[in-house]
Amino acid sequence: MATSNPPHDEPLVPTVPGPRAQASPPTRFSPPAKACDAHCHVFGPSNEFPYSPNRSYTPPDSGVDAFERLQDQLGLSRAVFVQASCHGTDNAAMLDAMAKGKGRYAGVAMIDDSFTDADLSVLHDAGVRGTRFNFVAHLGGAPDLETFWRLVGRVSPLGWHIVLHFDAKDLPSYRQLLDAMPVPYIIDHMARVPTSDGIDQVPFQQLLRLMETDERCWVKVSGAERLTSGKVAPFDDVVPFAQQLIQTAPDRILWGTDWPHPNVSEMPDEGQLLDLLADFAPDEATRNQILVDNPAVLYEFND
Repeated sequence: MATSNPPHDEPLVPTVPGPRAQASPPTRFSPPAKACDAHCHVFGPSNEFPYSPNRSYTPPDSGVDAFERLQDQLGLSRAVFVQASCHGTDNAAMLDAMAKGKGRYAGVAMIDDSFTDADLSVLHDAGVRGTRFNFVAHLGGAPDLETFWRLVGRVSPLGWHIVLHFDAKDLPSYRQLLDAMPVPYIIDHMARVPTSDGIDQVPFQQLLRLMETDERCWVKVSGAERLTSGKVAPFDDVVPFAQQLIQTAPDRILWGTDWPHPNVSEMPDEGQLLDLLADFAPDEATRNQILVDNPAVLYEFND
């Protein structure tokens, strides 16, 4: 398994802002029991869990204690921690956060060829159920595809899924890759489609076709603060995109805060992001499916 990143002697200076000190409580609906934030991160604390020396940004520490305060404020109880690029393949901070959840938290790791089968078993036993690959340009661009397929083959026997982080403009060029996926895959943040390009834009229409035709394809209706043309709430222009995805395949939709929101120009209020789900899915049964049933399918929660 990848070794821990080396410790540092001086305090790190963040290059991106941190989350709000406190979120607003949701006002549009009350989350059901066992509702899940299916896309969030933990960063550090860096004196205990150092950041990767190859990172493209340095976040302020945002650890599991701060995340659990957010959970309490929002009325959520489950979570899926997604390994972020700033920690590289050292998943220690994520595993520590998952352990504190005692079955309420699952994980999506980042791995490389240094991971042995035994290392992967350790991750699986801890509650990891997927691995993530960044294809986004500002995070380093696409992985080596030979390595990508080798790692996909390594985790397939474990029943893991693959999480894919694309720039919208690149999604059409990866259709053959997606068609060849041997396991379920999740496309992060609605493929980061810019709402300013409209519903008919090619990347979003391809995303809809994938959801219509490929039962392995899942989508997270997250990242409204990234997609909206105004970059600030209320994110109304994101609503029709999420609605179409949910209407197409409500049983393969996940929702998450993306806390603590790395690399955004304006920090969102997580309570507003949760309230936005009332517009994405006005029907309570569909919201409950997105918040409870769908993540339970992929992450086998045992709380």
